Amino acid sequence: MMNKPPVNDLERVAGCRYMLVTAVARRARQIMADPMSKKADKPVSAAVEELAAGQLEIRPIDESSIQ
Repeated sequence: MMNKPPVNDLERVAGCRYMLVTAVARRARQIMADPMSKKADKPVSAAVEELAAGQLEIRPIDESSIQ
């Protein structure tokens, strides 16, 4: 079974594997929570596809703003 897109390519987009998993999980939860979403049957796949297409932006947390 081949993953499309490959995890290594997605990892380059995200910066590291931890940020990749966190961003995809967060976006998948947003998709599931949206009652108008047509992607709700496979939210993780939809989030991965958005990331691969450049529709999902991953921004690192600014540690100076954390209290």
